[in-house]
Amino acid sequence: MRKKGSIYLIIGVVTLVILMLFQYSKPKEINWFPSFVAQHKIPYGTYVLNDLMENKYKDNLIQITQPPFEALQSADSLRGTYFFVNNDVLFGKAELNSLLDWTSKGNTLFIASGSFDEQLQDTLNFETSALYADFGETPKQVHQLLNPNLKSNATYTFSKDDYAIYFSKIDTLNTTLIGQVDYPVEDGSDTQKHFNVIQQNFGKGTILLSAFPNAFTNYFILKDNNRDYTAGLLSYIDGDRPIYMDNHHKSGKSFYTSPMYIFLNNKELKWAYYIVLIGALVYVIFEGKRKQRAIPVIVPLKNQTLAFTRTIADMYFEKGEQKSITEHKIAYFLEYIRSHFYMDTIKQDDVFYRNLAARSNHSYEEVKDLFQYMEKLKKSSVITNADLIQLNTEIEKFKVKAHGK
Repeated sequence: MRKKGSIYLIIGVVTLVILMLFQYSKPKEINWFPSFVAQHKIPYGTYVLNDLMENKYKDNLIQITQPPFEALQSADSLRGTYFFVNNDVLFGKAELNSLLDWTSKGNTLFIASGSFDEQLQDTLNFETSALYADFGETPKQVHQLLNPNLKSNATYTFSKDDYAIYFSKIDTLNTTLIGQVDYPVEDGSDTQKHFNVIQQNFGKGTILLSAFPNAFTNYFILKDNNRDYTAGLLSYIDGDRPIYMDNHHKSGKSFYTSPMYIFLNNKELKWAYYIVLIGALVYVIFEGKRKQRAIPVIVPLKNQTLAFTRTIADMYFEKGEQKSITEHKIAYFLEYIRSHFYMDTIKQDDVFYRNLAARSNHSYEEVKDLFQYMEKLKKSSVITNADLIQLNTEIEKFKVKAHGK
């Protein structure tokens, strides 16, 4: 039986090793999380964007990690372009008012987001809607820049989303159209234009809004010739003035505080960690059994109460103190009646005899005879051994009958 168990154990270990080898050799899964973080090289990170902008704008590119409200309050000298890119860029009321006030002083606010604050929509008089591909078609978005100086005939595709956000309502008098998006229709029946990048003057400044933040991700920029589309959007930014890149409104984390991220993000360290856990589990199963010294058997102390009582009784008996023994015997019996039948034994009359008889399963005569005999012994000056034995016998008979034995 033990040999059979060992075989099963070996088979389990070999199977586990094979599974680990398959898992280790498995290609690393692509992380499609839309983080938009500057340090992330995943498809929807913005590492490439920030690297290109650092090379192009050099010292004019400034990374901001504070919330915009704090950054604008702590540095009144900020002048230039404040650049936001994330799948959702939503400000609080006070923060948005601070940004709009800053923009109106001659600065540029660039927001690339899939959704916008209602307050911002009301201020700039625009609304957004979603454009979906027709059923059964490949969800391939076609993006185009409308500025004739930016290869207006060129189109750029993006096939990772099955819907696109566009501006369904705009202030036509104050809005400049920069880019549009559509899903291609073979029969050409859909001639409506869907604009997803617009520009509006605000005070002395300018606000640029893009409903396609994925245009600034690693995946889009490195795909085919899409970098020309991103470069076209960035051309609306004044590169001679500082550009403040927001790192606060991001879906992902720019840095990880947990040390486990280092282990789990590195293939070799991750599997070393898993092997340690598996080894600990095996140790707990096979070697973690309870081990201790034999517990000695301690003989409990004997109850010497009975022996002590017998010794005292023998002392009384040998000294011929039957009178004292009788008094103690009667006193103990009266205590027994008080504790078992809850009766007062001070007054021993007919009422007492009848109550005790009713409670102890005796007749009135039996109870009366017993107590009269005890009264006789208490008044007697000399008590023989026969009297003492008879008293003990009568008391024991009373107890036996009282308890139904």
